[in-house]
Amino acid sequence: MSARSVRERLAGSGERSCAAERRKNIMNIAEIAEMAGVSRAAVSRYFNNGYISEEKKEAIRKVVEETGYRPSLQAQTLRTKKTKLIGVIIPRIDSASIGSIVAGILSVLDESGYQMLLADTQNDPKREIEYLTIFDEKQVDGVILLATVFTAEHKRIMKGMSVPLIVTGQRIAGYSCVYHDDYHATYDITNLILEKGRKKLGFISAIHQDKAAGLERYHGYCSALRDAGLDELADNYVISDFSMKSGYEKMGELLKKCPGLEAVICATDTIAVGAMKYLKEQGIRMPEQMWIAGHGDSMVSDVSAPTLTTVHYAYEESGVMSAKMILEYIENKDLTVKGIMMGYEVVEKESTGPHDR
Repeated sequence: MSARSVRERLAGSGERSCAAERRKNIMNIAEIAEMAGVSRAAVSRYFNNGYISEEKKEAIRKVVEETGYRPSLQAQTLRTKKTKLIGVIIPRIDSASIGSIVAGILSVLDESGYQMLLADTQNDPKREIEYLTIFDEKQVDGVILLATVFTAEHKRIMKGMSVPLIVTGQRIAGYSCVYHDDYHATYDITNLILEKGRKKLGFISAIHQDKAAGLERYHGYCSALRDAGLDELADNYVISDFSMKSGYEKMGELLKKCPGLEAVICATDTIAVGAMKYLKEQGIRMPEQMWIAGHGDSMVSDVSAPTLTTVHYAYEESGVMSAKMILEYIENKDLTVKGIMMGYEVVEKESTGPHDR
């Protein structure tokens, strides 16, 4: 969905849907209350997630189900000052990790009576800024930003936002964040390979402007090398974008730069699968001649040949935590800034040689 279409939907939805909403709301709360044998206050609490007894809740639910009644969104917004919409800004919809995070967000919003307005930026920081501006026009109750890069303009817009904002997948000072331990995850997977005997390592990094998947993972790789007394290998790296095509190209570039490598660690599973394709075309056998590892524990890590050693991050759970946090801020805007760091697990598979299952 383009930024323009999001703006048009937000700006024009009330006018376009008035007639339709009136048709759906020929019944009113008083009639629902009479049919269910409860008070109008009980019906109002039912639709606004207030407390009522299970007996009354079930009686109202049956009437609503039988009649198809839906409360007016416009009336609810005027009364509660809430749109029941959460804006979610993502870098790309075709990413397995992003899909898992979005699934986690949806699971919470669906249960809470909120809807998600999804904005796909196609990894364009300028579009992130545009969507932040659109969502800040009080047309949503809160924003969850799955960001990759924070520019000065990002920070300027974020500082002036009038609705709650949660950053997911990155850590930035002054904002509530749900993020992953990218540094230690990469340290551990690098150390695993070193301890198993492969010493001449290389790294295919994501862009370092991406502090999490790029810089933190590269720093974790360098720290493991340093602690093993192999500081000179820190320069054995190239930088890729997040595609298989780039992983393929950068694998060739890395081997030219660093001939004789025994193992390569990639910043994502997608990059790793592209790198594996290059190795196969060059007749380099895995895992006999080359070990390879990724990050993400996506489905491709199980269907690649050999299966890919990787890091499992709690992506879906991070989406759940982000959604719960944004709803807390909507209800209580005086909450202090907090950060939640999710756990991880190194998942050893065939691409790094024999292992204990």
